[in-house]
Amino acid sequence: MSGFLLHLLRHGAPERTGRMMGRTDCPPTPDGIAACVDQAGTLPVETLVASDLARARLAGEALGAVLALPLKIDPRWRELDFGDWDGRAASELDPAALGRFWDDPDGNPPPGGERWSALTSRVAAAIDALPARDTLVIAHGGAMRAALAVLCGFDQRQIWAFDLPYASLLSLQVWPGERRSARIVGLWP
Repeated sequence: MSGFLLHLLRHGAPERTGRMMGRTDCPPTPDGIAACVDQAGTLPVETLVASDLARARLAGEALGAVLALPLKIDPRWRELDFGDWDGRAASELDPAALGRFWDDPDGNPPPGGERWSALTSRVAAAIDALPARDTLVIAHGGAMRAALAVLCGFDQRQIWAFDLPYASLLSLQVWPGERRSARIVGLWP
């Protein structure tokens, strides 16, 4: 089986940057939407999916118009829920607690927030629900890293080595099934 291409596009710049944006539904800037269209507007895909949060959904709507595809909304592609830290700048948080989170996001989740394993579980379910057709998903940095962990086996430390700026595109060749796997075919910041 040849598998399918899974293109993961990080949403464009939101109106509020420099914050722990998990469930906070901050809209993207017009330039952020345009950057997503510039990055992925010519991809030959058959399926288009986006997180339900505005910063991903609005880019998905714009791409749907350009690609002439219906947009499917799937909240499983949301960012990690940062709980009490959500919407706050890192400089406002306890540096020791933040350091423990970055070192082990499963063992030290944000207060009232989501564990890394919960994020990877829901992203795995979202991946398993995709048709085996070339697909573009507009998501968030955390969800993209979770997909890398699920599909490529990267551990928590390795996934933070990927620089995923706003409107970056990560393309994977995916082989679905009981033992799903993938290989990275491109990363465009």
